[in-house]
Amino acid sequence: MANITGIDLGTTFSALALLNPIGRPEIVPNADGDRLTPSAVFFDESQDDVIRVGVEAVNSRHIDAQRSARWIKRHLADPNFNMDIDGKKWDAVGLSSLIIEKLKQDCQQEFGSVRDAVISVPAHFDEVRRKATMDAGIAAGLNIIGIVNEPVAAALYYATTREVSGKVLVYDLGGGTFDVTIMNVKGRQMDIICSQGDHALGGVDFDALIVKMLEEIYQKEHGKELIDSEETRAKITDEAEDIKKTLSRRPTAKKVLYGPAGSVRVEITREMFEEKIASLVGRTEMLIEGALEEANLSVSDINNVLLVGGSTRIPLIRQRLKKMFGYEPDSTVNVDECVALGAAIHAGLTMLRDNRQTVPEGIAAGLGDIQLTDVCNHSYGTICAPIDKETGRRVVSNRIILRKNTPLPCEATQTFYTVSEGQKQVEVTITQGEDTDPKYVNNIATYRFELPPDRPAKCPIEVTYSYDVNQRMHCRFQDMISGRSLEVDLSLDDAGKAKEHQIKENISQVEHTEVKQG
Repeated sequence: MANITGIDLGTTFSALALLNPIGRPEIVPNADGDRLTPSAVFFDESQDDVIRVGVEAVNSRHIDAQRSARWIKRHLADPNFNMDIDGKKWDAVGLSSLIIEKLKQDCQQEFGSVRDAVISVPAHFDEVRRKATMDAGIAAGLNIIGIVNEPVAAALYYATTREVSGKVLVYDLGGGTFDVTIMNVKGRQMDIICSQGDHALGGVDFDALIVKMLEEIYQKEHGKELIDSEETRAKITDEAEDIKKTLSRRPTAKKVLYGPAGSVRVEITREMFEEKIASLVGRTEMLIEGALEEANLSVSDINNVLLVGGSTRIPLIRQRLKKMFGYEPDSTVNVDECVALGAAIHAGLTMLRDNRQTVPEGIAAGLGDIQLTDVCNHSYGTICAPIDKETGRRVVSNRIILRKNTPLPCEATQTFYTVSEGQKQVEVTITQGEDTDPKYVNNIATYRFELPPDRPAKCPIEVTYSYDVNQRMHCRFQDMISGRSLEVDLSLDDAGKAKEHQIKENISQVEHTEVKQG
């Protein structure tokens, strides 16, 4: 029987965990014996058919930075990001699939077939990035049975290894992203309340500040630039990362830098580093405050603060959290591994719910008493054109249908109306965001919905959105008079494409619907 696995596809490091015969998650070491695999890819020029992933790829960046990729997760769903290697273009999904393929192959060498998996994503990831993450898993040959928010995965592992109860705040600061999630925990029952986050805030940003410090020191010493090539930048960035880690253990870090004008000995103190990163740490505190406000809670209501992600080892972060909450945050598990371990637990829970007969009894017994209630991490809506009561004119607006923090699974329906007589099509747009102004929300997808001809205005169109426990969304747009409908699953088919149950035609001009008043 195939293994049940969870994958943490991280910005700087990735990991795979599987459930053992009694339902306990275990990290699977890679082929080098390491429990974490650097999220880096290198295309070997001397061997066209060789693609290196992991430590070799990180080290090879120093040789030819143009054939290497790192911190790929930050580019998921970015249409402008691609690498041209030997005439083939690689986007972030394709590169991420190579990392997942490496994790899968290394696991299969030791433990046999790997097929069913849950992949973790930052809680604040929008629908496009979530889909891109699933695309990467499918491209790597996996059956992605679901995705799980990284703080939720970590909390699952915390709660199954030690006593956690009450209002819990998960502070998740990894290599490239930050999340804060608040939940109610009672034993092995976990109910998510809300999440906030930033997909461009993490350890790599701290590294970048150290690089700037090193450049300034070198410039002052030699009057010349330290970095004169992408290969040199890769080396200095790795030096900066090492300095950051050293400063988490000791008050000073010393290095000798080698640049175009010669060498220079540098000494970076913890105080210098903390001064540089203070504003970034302050951003995480602002997001904590936002999450508390959203949950209608105060600092004193939080019973536990759980640390997740390697960047939480920075002493300043722990000091600031202790000052904010009045007690030491909890890091009794491995903060680098708990997301992958929790993702494996989530995979087992998903299999128990959706395909119980395929789960061995030992695993089923080990997971039997774990209960999890997740929520929508964003609001979802559609674009409409209601009449403004003051001006009498139509104003294009975003109308929210599914609200953020609604417990999963959930479903909501609203009725809208056609605008003009004889209207033949409606442009239907699925949006993600909290604002009523369309400029400030993300348009996930836009479709043309064909309508019967020769009808009066104000024909009702019913819009239903549903969101399941596997973080997959279904949208239905139904013409209530004719019964015609357009249905879209924002999940994936076997080819890794969004499933759509209606053929759509492109037209040059369409009209918005009118929102139901009152």
